[in-house]
Amino acid sequence: MSILAAGAVTSLAQELMTPEILWSMHRLGGRSVNTEGTLVAYATSTPDIKANKSHSIISITGTDGTGMRQLTPEGAPNQSDPAFFGNAGQGSERIAYLQQGDVWSMKTDGSDIRRHSNTGDIEGFLISPDTKRIVVIRQIPSTSSIQPKEKDLPEATGLVIDDMNYKHWDQYVQTIPHIFLASFSTETEIGEMKDILEGEPYECPVLPFGGTEQFCWSPDGSLIAYTSRKKTGVDYAISTDTDIYLYDIVTGQTRNLCKSNGDDDMPGYDQNPQFSPDGRKIAWTSMPRDGYESDFARLCVYDMASKGKTFVSRDFTSSGIDDFCWNSNSRQLYFTAVHHGCVSIYGVDLKCRLSTIADGHYDYGSIDFIAGKNKLLASRHSIQHPDDLFIISLKDNKITQLTDLNGDIYATLAVGQVKERWVRTSDQREELCWVIYPPHFDPGKKYPTLLFCEGGPQSPVSQFWSYRWNFQIMAANGYIIIAPNRRGLPGFGLEWNEAISGDYSGQCMQDYLSAIDDIAKEPYVDEDRLGCVGASFGGYSVYWLAGNHDKRFKAFIAHDGIFNFDQQYYETEEMWFPNWDLGGAPEKFGITSTGRATGTASVGTQATIRHNVYQDSPHTYVDRWDTPILCIHGEKDYRILHSQGQAAFSAARMHGIPAQLLLFPDENHWVLKPQNGILWQRTFFRWLDRWLKR
Repeated sequence: MSILAAGAVTSLAQELMTPEILWSMHRLGGRSVNTEGTLVAYATSTPDIKANKSHSIISITGTDGTGMRQLTPEGAPNQSDPAFFGNAGQGSERIAYLQQGDVWSMKTDGSDIRRHSNTGDIEGFLISPDTKRIVVIRQIPSTSSIQPKEKDLPEATGLVIDDMNYKHWDQYVQTIPHIFLASFSTETEIGEMKDILEGEPYECPVLPFGGTEQFCWSPDGSLIAYTSRKKTGVDYAISTDTDIYLYDIVTGQTRNLCKSNGDDDMPGYDQNPQFSPDGRKIAWTSMPRDGYESDFARLCVYDMASKGKTFVSRDFTSSGIDDFCWNSNSRQLYFTAVHHGCVSIYGVDLKCRLSTIADGHYDYGSIDFIAGKNKLLASRHSIQHPDDLFIISLKDNKITQLTDLNGDIYATLAVGQVKERWVRTSDQREELCWVIYPPHFDPGKKYPTLLFCEGGPQSPVSQFWSYRWNFQIMAANGYIIIAPNRRGLPGFGLEWNEAISGDYSGQCMQDYLSAIDDIAKEPYVDEDRLGCVGASFGGYSVYWLAGNHDKRFKAFIAHDGIFNFDQQYYETEEMWFPNWDLGGAPEKFGITSTGRATGTASVGTQATIRHNVYQDSPHTYVDRWDTPILCIHGEKDYRILHSQGQAAFSAARMHGIPAQLLLFPDENHWVLKPQNGILWQRTFFRWLDRWLKR
């Protein structure tokens, strides 16, 4: 086991993390590097707890770390999404940005502010390399699933729904994003906007998380590549088949690069295209299977002349690809991917030869190549520290920190140590766990300890930093946390990653128990004060373990978890998810009533899926619940409806179990508003302290 250093945190720091401190931290946003590779513009947002909202500003710094300054004037509205354009040598270099739904620009010293649009509804933009055109994201009306309002009933709130995909994530789908092409000049407003997908009822970018990374300009400005899933209704709800399309701005014609030969050889997620700097190739991330949103993403390179495709990351087998960028020589690419609980940076050339660029106990986020400098710009965080920007030299892999957004807070903050711990599972495999210790940890004392259950269900337990599921604030409240990379998580190969599908209550649950049982053997862990917490799939895990923990735990907390799978299948909106992970609808397995199965069919059979998903649903174990539980849910969560959390709370109370329900009418699958975030943290620790510290 290796102990992770606390970085710049001094041993004299005494202040412990609180919800107010956590929600006062600056958060890194979008950034841009100028064409000379000398300047970086970046956005940061800071929550205003009293105002219950965040404020975003733009700053600039030299890539050598000099000249750091804020560009956004004091008192100005939110400014975000900075993007350099123009030529510094010709004196035309400027920074474009978004402010109140419009595109603005300024000189690199913050002067000469100009407004370039006046619509108030622009959500993102990309300026062409020659700065003569711009693509912007705007919403258009959508009636594919919900009928338009009756014109003579403007106050009617009812929705007449004809098809699936009428809700998505946290909204009813009455508008969808499209990308619009327009002329651009620093002297005038953006010209007439042409909808590139005019007349098409399809999204670009793809909901719910897509942004400007889902489309790009060719270097000569003649082509636009974009991502879209050209399906509606049921077809949309059951498929992850997004494709890369190429739009010719001269002819107005569009072609599908993923199915250019008339076949369907790329049926999964294909996203985030990037042209090579010489314009001869285009790369994107590609998943091989339709309906499987957690499939391993490959890095595909498409040759514009031959129309051939090469999956250059084919020899990287630990996990799928996250972010990537091109080298300016158009022969090499760099990508981020998770391996053994850390997101590192790798290099690959067009002959599929791999190299490691930057690793360690960190998570690297988005990366950019700095032209002319042979360096990368990357965001990086860890369990101990939120995002900052770093410069990585490709000559010697030297890493230099560029920003220190929360240095003033960390100068007086006590930070808990993190240890890497490998645990032997019930089937004699090795499982990586992160263990986080309270600041000023004393091994001679006994501490209450929490088992953290990850969501996803196939999201890595990496060196992530969260403003809700924050391990440092848990540690600051006197808890040890063990966070296992249970079965079903990426970073350990395809077999480990896929072991969870159709087996939710199987080996992954035993992996959880192996982790908590292993850490409970330590003399500093109070095995009579163990808690179990988690969200999403982690919330489901908590509900399931509540009926199957053999009195290990003294407190549970489940956020946005699945309680009843019969209910969940038809309540959720992205139907490909339960079709893949649950094996299909309950009736497919002949389930007409609840009840636990006792069969021992082999893994992969319908009998096993029926048992491990539907007949082993958490709600069928309520008669075994014996431990206090806090249920948390957002009413705008359309992925896992709030009825799941309310049903779990009611079940606990009807069975005489101490329980509490924290319900957010205005939050989705996450908690985004500052005051709600603080209420979440306070309720979380009051519940744990009530049952684990008395």
